[in-house]
Amino acid sequence: MLNWLYNTFWATWIRKAFTVLVVLAVVVPAAILLPAKFGEPERCAEGVEKSAGECIGVNGSGYDFGVAEIRKVAEAIRKENERVVGAENGRADGQENSVTVAMMLPLQPKMPAERRQLRSELQGAYLAQYRANRTENSPLLRLVLANPGADYAQQEKVVDQLAAMADSPRDNLRAVTGFNLSLGATKKAVARLTNELSIPVLASRVSADEIANPDNPGGRLPFPGLARIIPTNRQQADALANFHGGLRDAETVLVRDTRPHDIYDESLAKAFSRPEPGPPGPKDQVFESPGINDPGQTGNHFSLIGHNICASDARVVYFAGRPVHLRLFALKLAEVPCHGKKYTIVSGSGAATLDRYLTDDDWERLRGDGGSPTITVQYAAPGHPDAWDVALRAWEKEQQAKTGRKPAAADRPDYLTDPRKELQVLRDLIDQPATGDIGAVQLEDSRTMLVYDGVRTIAEAIFLANAQAAESIPSRERVAAEWPRLEAAHRVRGASGWICLTNGGNAYDKPVAVVQLDPRTRRVAFVGLGWPEKKPQPAECVVPSGTG
Repeated sequence: MLNWLYNTFWATWIRKAFTVLVVLAVVVPAAILLPAKFGEPERCAEGVEKSAGECIGVNGSGYDFGVAEIRKVAEAIRKENERVVGAENGRADGQENSVTVAMMLPLQPKMPAERRQLRSELQGAYLAQYRANRTENSPLLRLVLANPGADYAQQEKVVDQLAAMADSPRDNLRAVTGFNLSLGATKKAVARLTNELSIPVLASRVSADEIANPDNPGGRLPFPGLARIIPTNRQQADALANFHGGLRDAETVLVRDTRPHDIYDESLAKAFSRPEPGPPGPKDQVFESPGINDPGQTGNHFSLIGHNICASDARVVYFAGRPVHLRLFALKLAEVPCHGKKYTIVSGSGAATLDRYLTDDDWERLRGDGGSPTITVQYAAPGHPDAWDVALRAWEKEQQAKTGRKPAAADRPDYLTDPRKELQVLRDLIDQPATGDIGAVQLEDSRTMLVYDGVRTIAEAIFLANAQAAESIPSRERVAAEWPRLEAAHRVRGASGWICLTNGGNAYDKPVAVVQLDPRTRRVAFVGLGWPEKKPQPAECVVPSGTG
């Protein structure tokens, strides 16, 4: 055998040369490829690696994370980022003139409804980036997508990447936004970004009170450098209570999810547990769901809960839970025969895309046999495209009743006219061919509007910081220091309302759009504005003392 091997592969110099070439052709590629297979993680795209079945990481070069719904908007972001890099490379002075903003949120949702709402959020971020980069201000903004995995379970890896980008003179990461789920893992990510890494964070969607700074704190803020543009659950509950007037305790009941580690549910339940006048009403009706998007056996619980509520005097049901469970609860309550009794189910901003979870059959069941629904599902949305027109008409009607004459256009309040103008700017951007094809934009769910306002708020803080910075790119500490300046003269005139930040970084008296599902039209109908402070924001949005 040895003689055969020698004679075949090594006996002459020609055979030796041939054998060496064959070995090199096989061994060298194997040496390059095998570590990737057996040691290194599989690469999904630039900056993104396969981990636990998901593509985790940060990318701004058009990668859509395998989600067809966001393919067009991811490509639009890529083109805008390339335009920014091209403009920077063309500078005669050679100085850096761009910063990075990261959108951190789960980017591979499984449910169709979640994929559509993800598209809405990315559309809002892109449209704000596009607008900011066409002002006379600097620096220019790059936008990157950061996927922390389902339920933010792999956020640590992504935060590590963002930390490196914040230190990198090439990336100049200056803010992180997104954050669409109030979970324990989300809170950990925000805490590390703000405390350990001093990276400014703007929370546009998370509403849990546990991910917010107190106003007028006695010492160090729990999240230094955190700003929020959505009212907290407590503020939403206050706005809803003010909108509905003085409900008595016997007229209401709380249905709440007790699943651990979901601080949205916990915070909303606490907010809805506010004292109400009169004799005590029914006790809380509790259930425990198996997951954010998993109904499990909750339908059985909801049927039993529905019969218990029927036996009480409650006609308003506060629901502290996720949209998947809210949908099922509304359907089960509608099935309970209760002698013609009608209910209003009230929930928080997490329900803002509830209509996207409803099937044709669901709408019919909510509509009822006689066409007169027994269930009204109402919630506090961060915004609605009909809000400002409807609110202005209501204001004019009220003023005419007081004065006997129709008010002049110049007398209209800025807190209504400014957001109305900004909403029109957003609509124009959506219709502009130059912005590119980003897919169908639906404003009714409020996500596009709110994330658009969030990235615009970041841009305003960066522009203010840059105007005062000695260096060409403001530091992240300087950007974070600008959050409290965004009030009064520097308030952000958002499509979802005025954004006036307190010293704790919270939006002062930001209105909520009280909306409800309309089974007849199968749309989300605007009902009215709710104000956490019982009245609209002050003139010029000057945040009053004692608030921050």
